[in-house]
Amino acid sequence: MNRPRPPTEQRVALVTGTRKGIGQHLVKHLVAQGYAVEGCSREAAGWTLDGYTHHRADVTDESQVKAMLTDIRRRHDRLDVLINNAGAYGPREVAHDTIDYRAWCEVLRVNTMAPVKLASLFTDHVAASDRKTIVSITSLMGSITDNTSGGSYIYRSSKAALNAAMRSLACDLKGRGITVAVLHPGWVRTDMGGARATMDPFESVAALRQVIADLELKDTGRFINFDGHEIPW
Repeated sequence: MNRPRPPTEQRVALVTGTRKGIGQHLVKHLVAQGYAVEGCSREAAGWTLDGYTHHRADVTDESQVKAMLTDIRRRHDRLDVLINNAGAYGPREVAHDTIDYRAWCEVLRVNTMAPVKLASLFTDHVAASDRKTIVSITSLMGSITDNTSGGSYIYRSSKAALNAAMRSLACDLKGRGITVAVLHPGWVRTDMGGARATMDPFESVAALRQVIADLELKDTGRFINFDGHEIPW
């Protein structure tokens, strides 16, 4: 069970990949909800907001992530919500016989390995909180059932692997009362989604915020669309 939260105790969230796009809007929505928000990106944020603390940290660099953890621990004794948002697409429209395997490895490091590492480093902090929630931003393209068009080997496989890893994490952490879920944000107009995408970041994050707020332990291990509906693996 979640421990009772004193009325004056502010909830704390950590969001990765916050320099722009979905990550930046997640920060703004969480701050508006009253959270103290920590965030990180490989580069300086380039923007500021009361209630938000930025860390310059590459999620694939364990030493930088551990330094961020140390800094967060100085100010917060818990972490209510961890949102693994940082992501990479890699080379686009690559045929199966022209794949850049070094690039593939790098995308796997960002999209799959880093979220597992972040979750492992912050597990105790999350377990000490009220909400006890770990969310990873995935993609419909990580659904094997939905893949009827092929291609996008690098990105699809990294998100499918993320989904599998988070499903395992959900099983492993359920006994500690931690909810683990993967969320599809929709096709969003960001650098990754492109100008033809059907949703703007504000619209996507407004929907995601509600899904995250509604998550309970019974939802652990689910693959959820931005509108709250289940997505087939």
